[in-house]
Amino acid sequence: MNRRTVLSLLLLLPTLASCEPQKTTMSPDAKNAAKVPEIPGGAEVTTLGAGCFWCIEAAYRQIPGVYSATSGYMGGNVKNPSYEDICSGITGHAEVVQVVFDPKKVSFEKILTWFWNLHDPTTLNRQGNDVGDQYRSVIFYHSEEQKKTAEASKVAAKDSFKDPIVTAITKATEYYPAENYHQNYYNENKSKNPYCRFVIEPKLKKLKLDH
Repeated sequence: MNRRTVLSLLLLLPTLASCEPQKTTMSPDAKNAAKVPEIPGGAEVTTLGAGCFWCIEAAYRQIPGVYSATSGYMGGNVKNPSYEDICSGITGHAEVVQVVFDPKKVSFEKILTWFWNLHDPTTLNRQGNDVGDQYRSVIFYHSEEQKKTAEASKVAAKDSFKDPIVTAITKATEYYPAENYHQNYYNENKSKNPYCRFVIEPKLKKLKLDH
């Protein structure tokens, strides 16, 4: 089944929505990657994978104390990957959001509380109908302190889930911002793409965030 057929089915069967078919609607300048987010003095950085990065970014953009949330790729073995490369499943990258935040306003522990509530960390390489290792649950830590905090947070979170948590806690590697058309995707496309309405919006409602 080709991607055009898949996209047509998604319009008819929104409950089966996946973000991957949006490759068929790429804009002419879609291959232009966004800029690496600026890091103000005193800010902290974390990089999180929790399924489709459109979902993660839409939530973290609203968290008080967060300077920026930028969709991108991390954890693979190919330099400067494109979205098509990621979706091929052979680069090893995860879809991630790099979150720059003010630790005086929102702690890393709180950032991780949002993380656990934002997705299902018990499904391996899958979030709903988004399937593949690019959708894996992963915390990329940027310091040993973050690593210890993430490990403790994972242990604390296990009682909130019936099944074992499969989230990986891994040292951050090179981060590649995704193409510009992926940035702020939910706000730019919520009236156009049914994935936004049927997948992202319920997550925001669950977290009592603007939708």
